[in-house]
Amino acid sequence: MTDTTSTLAQSVVPMAQDLFTAMVDGEPGLLLPVPALEEPIPDPLYAWVDIVGPSVSRTMVVTARETADRLARSLLLKDDDEAVTLEDVQDALGEVANVVGGNLKAMLPEGSSLTLPVVERTAPCADRPADHEQALLWWGGPLLIQLWTSTNGEDL
Repeated sequence: MTDTTSTLAQSVVPMAQDLFTAMVDGEPGLLLPVPALEEPIPDPLYAWVDIVGPSVSRTMVVTARETADRLARSLLLKDDDEAVTLEDVQDALGEVANVVGGNLKAMLPEGSSLTLPVVERTAPCADRPADHEQALLWWGGPLLIQLWTSTNGEDL
C-alpha cells in the first residue's frame, strides 16, 4: 500500500461517520466499522467517483438495495414505509460516493478533480482488487467503501 493509499484509507471511517452524522442520521454512532462483512452483499448497488489529476483514484460505495432504499428515505426525510424510486436511491447513493470522494480529493495534490458519480447495479471493471476496503454496518445493513489509487499511470 502506498503512502497516499494508507493516508486515504485511515481517513475513510471518520470521514464516513462524519458524513452519516451530518447528512443522514443527525446523530453519531449509527455507522459502525467492522473487520469484514459476514456475507456477500445481496442485490448490490455500486456508486463511484474518480479523482483525476496528478494521481488517479477511485472511491466506490457498495451496499444492498434495501440499505440504499433506507438511505434514500433518510436523506429525503421520508417515513420508513414510504416508497422511494430507483432515481431517489441512485441520487442518494451517488451523493454518498460524491461526498466521500470529495473529502478524499481534498487530501490529494492540487490540480485534482472529481468526476460525477456513477451508480449502477454492476461493478465497474477493475484490473486489480481495491487497494483498501472498509466494511461498515448502518442500521445493520452492509456498506463497503473501496479505494483504488494509482500514481504511476496504471489502470484502476
